[in-house]
Amino acid sequence: MTIDALLLILIVSATAVLFVHPFATSSTPADDELFFPPLADSSDISYFFGNYDLDGLHWALTNIFARSARNPNVSKELPQELVARGGGVTYTSEYKLKHDLAQAQYLLKYFKSKDPERARYFESKVIPIYEKVLANIPPLDKLEKTKGLYAFTKEDYSLGIADVYNKGLFMTTADELDPNWRQHELLNEQLDFDAIQKEWFGDNAAGYSNEEMSTAASSPIPGVVVIDNLLDQRTLSLIRELLLKNTWWYQTKTPLEFGKYVGSYIDDGMHDPVLLELAKELHTKMPRIMNGHHLKYMWAYKYDSEWESGINLHADEAAVNVNIWISTEGADLQEDDYGGGLVVYTAKPKLSWDFQSYNTNTDFVRQELLEPSNFANVTVNHQPNRCVMFDSALFHQTDKYRFKNGYENGRINLTLLFGEMKKGTLKEEL
Repeated sequence: MTIDALLLILIVSATAVLFVHPFATSSTPADDELFFPPLADSSDISYFFGNYDLDGLHWALTNIFARSARNPNVSKELPQELVARGGGVTYTSEYKLKHDLAQAQYLLKYFKSKDPERARYFESKVIPIYEKVLANIPPLDKLEKTKGLYAFTKEDYSLGIADVYNKGLFMTTADELDPNWRQHELLNEQLDFDAIQKEWFGDNAAGYSNEEMSTAASSPIPGVVVIDNLLDQRTLSLIRELLLKNTWWYQTKTPLEFGKYVGSYIDDGMHDPVLLELAKELHTKMPRIMNGHHLKYMWAYKYDSEWESGINLHADEAAVNVNIWISTEGADLQEDDYGGGLVVYTAKPKLSWDFQSYNTNTDFVRQELLEPSNFANVTVNHQPNRCVMFDSALFHQTDKYRFKNGYENGRINLTLLFGEMKKGTLKEEL
């Protein structure tokens, strides 16, 4: 979607909250008369955020999402961008369907006393379909040609998988879960954001060796900052509840290539007002860091506890990366050699490299950049409500992890990207 297209849909200034679930959808007549493109992009998000028009951003994203194939009552194809990144409806992976089944069982327990009709829907339809289709998926070593992905069969479709898989079966909101959340600061009021910004710009970085860089509890290099207890506890609980309850986890990775984690994105359902307000508070509390860098994108990932490796070495196309761990307290087993957090290297892509060069050929990156720097990095262990904020062009990867089994115990991170990536070493920039 382009800015011009967004200007067309902003003829009407209204905020429509559309709840997508198997029983009902709603919209305003004025909204129904407007044209909504199939997908928002990062420039659209930045356009609204530049004026802090969070209501407008939420309105646009909500209307686009409600008109998409995620709505069980809408019959249309998904945009190819969503299919290509693993959010399609004709294939899955064993770990993704196990996640969806565990979430459905979690929601069934939640609805038993609160919403018997919805509980019956999950118990009599959703869960049985997931269980039967899951039994049809071959072992991972039998899916090598598809790198672990499983294409649904005629039998799966006859079981009803198309009615429930990657659909917005339940979408609650922060306003429903905590009607008074807007009356409170989302960030921890005890934090010293002036000191955080000084650390970002390197006031505390002098005199560290490579060995110290890899073991420091807080960051010893500019452009990497560790913030403990970033969120107010009320905010942490609210966001965690949204991430556990909402069926907006549509992305599967190819497990034999990228590991086992599911993804949710701002342009595909994960755009609750509390998340947009969080982006605004981060932006306004740290004006030196965020100067000229509007919100560009947002996602969350949940990791399979039966696996131990997360996201491979990569760099993200943004200026500032805010990574927050939302995992449940006590879920991290904290075993030796399993920090469960993030490894941030001190190297960036060279100016001449394109996205394909530095995010698909990790061996090339290691040889060309990481080995010459002796793999200098800041390794930050996982801790709930800990934030690692860093220059998004720095190469980084998930550290090995070990978490308890159980739906509520998975490793969860929320990531917000601001601004445009600045590639290149200091020597290249000069």
